[in-house]
Amino acid sequence: MDGGRRLLQPVNQGFTPAAGLRPAGTGYALETASLPAMLPTLSRRRNRRPGFWASTLNLLNKKGAGWALTLMLLLGTGAYGAVRGGHYETWITFNGAPADILARGLGLGLKSITISGQRELSSSEILEVAGISELNSLLFLDAQNVRDRLRSLPLIKDADVHKLYPDRLMIDISEREPFALWQRDGQVMLISAEGTVIDVMRDQRFATLPFVVGDGAETRVGEFIKILDANPDMREQIRAGVLVAQRRWNLKLTSGIDVKLPEANPAQALASLARLERDGRVLEKDIVSIDLRMPGRAIVRLSEDAANARAEAQSRKPRGKGGTT
Repeated sequence: MDGGRRLLQPVNQGFTPAAGLRPAGTGYALETASLPAMLPTLSRRRNRRPGFWASTLNLLNKKGAGWALTLMLLLGTGAYGAVRGGHYETWITFNGAPADILARGLGLGLKSITISGQRELSSSEILEVAGISELNSLLFLDAQNVRDRLRSLPLIKDADVHKLYPDRLMIDISEREPFALWQRDGQVMLISAEGTVIDVMRDQRFATLPFVVGDGAETRVGEFIKILDANPDMREQIRAGVLVAQRRWNLKLTSGIDVKLPEANPAQALASLARLERDGRVLEKDIVSIDLRMPGRAIVRLSEDAANARAEAQSRKPRGKGGTT
């Protein structure tokens, strides 16, 4: 016994195994016999959920894991370099997007494209605007994007795009009809009958359309057409109509002669010119312009050479009575 009259004995003897604490004399003794059995259990519980870094180290210690990570790093670096260097975009240009390649392999490519409704545009022009080629697939083709691209072309009024699986695409468009040409700031534009600008003239397919020039001429093109329709014999010789001060028309003939029409009854004035042409071939003369603004009169302006020749001819004529030869 110690000074406190407690029994001295080894803590691992004389106790019946029990969990926790139990009476031992006047105090309590901790039963330590169960601790050795508990420690392995606690240790096993900690090993069931290793930390992130422990898992990473275990992975690296496994056979081949280091080589796999190295290969992944090299592939990632190569892909990054290809994108930054533009090689990936070049590859896509010639082969298509990876998703489209996969879809084409599954039989969802574009084997048939039907285009209807076009009059002025060719099929190749429509496909170019739509951004469609044999590298696309029907599965990943964005029909709404194709519609928006087609509608952005001024010559196209509307467009419908339908996907017919597994490999057919249908495009139906409606075009704005070019009615005349209008020159603005040195640039020739296609316009509708109402004067709406459709597009810039890009080729010569519309070169035979009526041609107007001047501020406001695009909205009065119908008025110009009526003048031409009233004089079909002159129409082939008229290259353009120039609106002057938004009041009256001048005509530019294919020969280069300018014809000045009056503000009132311009079609009637042009008809008088047609009579002069039939009777005297006036438009075949060496002239610069014809002014028809005064009713019943035609004022002709000769070219410089013709004016000089006329002046010289007049000087050679004998003078009247009292003059010298």
